[in-house]
Amino acid sequence: MTARRFRLGRAAPLLGVLLTVAACSGGPDTDGGPAQATAAPSGSVAAVCDKQPAGPAAAPAGAVVVDPAVPGDLAAKTRSAGSGTTFWLKAGKHILGDDKYDQVSPKDGDVYIGAPGAVVDGRKINQYAFTGHAVDVKITYVTVQGFAAPHDEGVVNHDSGDGWVIEHSTIQDNDGAGLMAGARQQVRGNCLRRNGQYGMNAYSGGTPITALVVEGNEIAGNNTGDWEAKIDGCGCSGGVKFWDVDGADVRGNWVHDNHGTGLWADTNNNDFLIEGNLIENNDSAALIYEISYNAVIRDNTIRKNNWADGRRYADKSDNFPTSAVYISESGGEPRIKARTAKIEISRNYLENNWSGITLWENADRFCNSPANTSSGDCTRLVPSVKQCAAPAITSGALLADCRWKTQHVDIHDNKFVLDPAVVGCQASCGRMGLLSNFGSYPDWSPYRGDAVQESITYKQDNRWHDNSYAGPWTFIAYSADRVIEIGEWEGAPYSQDSGSTFTAQGGG
Repeated sequence: MTARRFRLGRAAPLLGVLLTVAACSGGPDTDGGPAQATAAPSGSVAAVCDKQPAGPAAAPAGAVVVDPAVPGDLAAKTRSAGSGTTFWLKAGKHILGDDKYDQVSPKDGDVYIGAPGAVVDGRKINQYAFTGHAVDVKITYVTVQGFAAPHDEGVVNHDSGDGWVIEHSTIQDNDGAGLMAGARQQVRGNCLRRNGQYGMNAYSGGTPITALVVEGNEIAGNNTGDWEAKIDGCGCSGGVKFWDVDGADVRGNWVHDNHGTGLWADTNNNDFLIEGNLIENNDSAALIYEISYNAVIRDNTIRKNNWADGRRYADKSDNFPTSAVYISESGGEPRIKARTAKIEISRNYLENNWSGITLWENADRFCNSPANTSSGDCTRLVPSVKQCAAPAITSGALLADCRWKTQHVDIHDNKFVLDPAVVGCQASCGRMGLLSNFGSYPDWSPYRGDAVQESITYKQDNRWHDNSYAGPWTFIAYSADRVIEIGEWEGAPYSQDSGSTFTAQGGG
């Protein structure tokens, strides 16, 4: 698992995403800055917590009825029934037993349907709710809460079974991750909130997860355990974390008030479509795409993110552009099959985040480098970590392919709005970044010196154009100490933001 970063340093449509002043859920102000309040959205983006459609009030024909008055009834009836059974959970609190490993192990094709008010409660005794390697399991209209999963483990689909469908359910107040993921999993219309580490941890530990759909969910208030404080630099918290996922559609979700990053794709992800989401009021970035490939990020509304992390960096005079969208050692790669051969960031509306978009590539981070915190992983272009070693890495294909490169990133037709008075910041906010560090480690690295700084800035087809800016934006290019104004950013040698418009006054 990887650390978050190596520390060295035309207008967009709103897609019908309008805010109301009702149903506010205040986000805690963790750093002494302005208090934030999140209003429930209307339109195309999900606001489903406490508003889930009701499940059937009577058992469907042929369903096995599960009685909450009988402790362990759900697990026992699952064991005794054949595969493909439908279970209807009566209203009330269902408990699993008094051992931490009392859990439900579905069989292939099993279906779990909750009546209105059906809750599966772990009472902070049981670690897991639904486990095992069964395929094509469906869970719908059920609340799952109070389970004590360990760090990096999950409560529902603990073992990353393939083909699971989780719909119209509430997974809340659990330790660890509320939900794990397998291939072909569909997560639709759920409330994933107040879980200790993640709302969902899309990590299988085996073959890559493929064809993942995350649609119409409200993902809120996760990382109650504050794991970044417990394990410094762990990169192990937030709304959703994606690991080694090859094909994902993430659309129409409301991702808000998470104590960390909203959506975080980390380590050899590929072929993502992230569209039509409302991502707001997260303590860290709205979206991180890290050591990964090929993505379309479009038509999202992204606002009031990274206030906590941005202020922390500013308070310690760290000049790194802490951004709402952070692309870290990630880019387009035509040799890897996907729906696109670049990272395209377009038609997004970004308002009053601490900063905008940062493209970063750590010169010292590559396959087999001690500076790569995903130490057991190599790039998707090189099958073995051991291949990326001197002297072979110093020339030929390995010189290029042992790196995760920030390349072929196309940022266009976005609107960036900043009012520093709203954000509560001074000169350190309102930045775009295109930069690397001076390579220095390890001593056998072929990427020492300014080679990566030159490449990410001038040679790797990273381009801003046709965007709209409102507010006092500045830019960091090449290295963290090079802060430049609009004219320098547009002119040689950077030649960025052709066709873009700039107005000094912030506001929508």
